[in-house]
Amino acid sequence: MSIINRFYQKWYLVIGGMGIVSGILICMFLAGRMTQETSLQKGIADQIIRFHVIANSDSDEDQALKMKVKNEVVAYMETLLKDAHSIDATRACIKDNMDKIQKKAVEIINREGYAYPAKASLTWCYFPIKSYGDITFPAGDYEALRIQIGEAKGKNWWCVLYPNLCFIDSIHAVVPEDEKEELKNVLTEDEYDSLFSWKKSEYKIGWKYLPF
Repeated sequence: MSIINRFYQKWYLVIGGMGIVSGILICMFLAGRMTQETSLQKGIADQIIRFHVIANSDSDEDQALKMKVKNEVVAYMETLLKDAHSIDATRACIKDNMDKIQKKAVEIINREGYAYPAKASLTWCYFPIKSYGDITFPAGDYEALRIQIGEAKGKNWWCVLYPNLCFIDSIHAVVPEDEKEELKNVLTEDEYDSLFSWKKSEYKIGWKYLPF
């Protein structure tokens, strides 16, 4: 074997070893990052209750009906929850008034000329990553008051019911500072700060090759 061949053989071994070590380090970094993000998401989910309205279908009529149900039920919930100042009190109030909430949704649907059933429930369900104004909630399981209209196969609408980040006019969805403060009061500092950094947390991994 020539000196040149031996040199390249050693060089390839060195590069291969560096690649393996780099791969291990990257896997460790990603695993640590995912563990941290999962922990933050679970911490956030334990302190909030979301509101979720699912339309019968994606037709213009069904989507318009969904928004009417959303608007009026949000207003109804604001009155219903006016004295609920904790997540436990909010949860209890929702459970105690579930039949009334469902009846309210059905009344709105019938008034608008539809015969769809509506189902109200307080349950844990998966949400993809969602932004509300300048706040982004990570993907994961959250407790939510859900209203399913008809077959519930259409696009959904959501907000945070506790602490109250629901707005009847949410076209721009700008979260007021006082309501951000309410959110800050129920989360840890890391959990609260993460709500403003999820979009910025994407990272890219690239490789640089050394020229021979």
